[in-house]
Amino acid sequence: MDPDLSALDEYLDEQGVDGYLVHADSTDSTQYYLSGFDAPDPFVTLYDGDVRLFFGRSLEFGRAKREARAASVERAIDYDYGAYSEEYGPREATYRSLADFLDAHGVDGVAAPPRFPLHVADGLRDLGIDVAVDREDTVSDIRAVKTDEEIDNVREAQKANEAAMHAAEDLIAGADVEDGTLYHEGDPLTSEAVKTEIEVTLLRHGCALDETIVACGADAADPHDRGSGPLEAGEPVIVDIFPQNKATKYHADMTRTFCRGEPTETVREWYDLTEEAYRAALDAVEPGATGADVHAAACDVYEDAGEPTLRSDEGTETGFIHSTGHGVGLDVHEGPSLAPGGGELQPGHVITIEPGLYDPEVGGVRIEDLVVVTEDGYENLTDYRVELTL
Repeated sequence: MDPDLSALDEYLDEQGVDGYLVHADSTDSTQYYLSGFDAPDPFVTLYDGDVRLFFGRSLEFGRAKREARAASVERAIDYDYGAYSEEYGPREATYRSLADFLDAHGVDGVAAPPRFPLHVADGLRDLGIDVAVDREDTVSDIRAVKTDEEIDNVREAQKANEAAMHAAEDLIAGADVEDGTLYHEGDPLTSEAVKTEIEVTLLRHGCALDETIVACGADAADPHDRGSGPLEAGEPVIVDIFPQNKATKYHADMTRTFCRGEPTETVREWYDLTEEAYRAALDAVEPGATGADVHAAACDVYEDAGEPTLRSDEGTETGFIHSTGHGVGLDVHEGPSLAPGGGELQPGHVITIEPGLYDPEVGGVRIEDLVVVTEDGYENLTDYRVELTL
């Protein structure tokens, strides 16, 4: 995939700098996006109209020449690192070699993302290189608009996600109920056991996830509580899965809420209301609408029913206490934001729609789909039924 970096060219022209500089390993999504190279140790990417890589060590040099999406791949030893190290020590030598690399490509000033290491920025500034912070994180905005290939990558991760969700649902639906607790093969069915089944299923589909959410009862009242312990009959169980495809690095994200047995009247009402909010938010998704518009559609449903939201009460600790969604791609949480202040949606934005209600006295419910904004609306990348009771 060769990304369209014309917006980055425009940004560099506007800022009057010669290039964009990233210093990170490939777990940094901006680094991976620009370089196209997967490496566990930090390296430098310079974008000056072309992508150029610079390595402090030679370990990844040969592989980078074969695999990276770069016009050139160079090393510190190509720029007198050895001599500099003897005279100034290894850290200062790295700054000087990097400054010489930039000079060799006619770069006197660069912009850098907010996460750029401060010690490297100061080291370059001491050597006369102007380093400006890109406070808007321009590449993140570029990454938010996905190519067809990127959308296919997300779609593939979502298929694995759905397989994992089916595995979780089957385990919960097939559980026996004894004294209000779910049992599987004679033992209490725990959040940990369901998460293990999810993670094993994802691995079989080429995806990975260090920790997912399977939260029951009061645990489900905290949107980011991972959940623990036995699962109870009649209680809502939030299952939120957000894997990363190991080959492409792209994520998926979805949530369903299940109840084995008969839910309380309040949980049923909450679920029906959340499904209404979820569908209202989906209906609001189209190019030209804003993330704020989509969030408002969900809030309207809840507030009309008398439920608190952060819009109606910014201090509330119950009700709808998070945004309606976020972008998904190389990061599981990226732009655009579906929240107050959320900007205009564009074709190619891949976003979640995930309203929910929470209260420790009741538990929590959440429904989440993954959709891509299209020229005339949206395509739902999630193919999974919306149903509470099992």
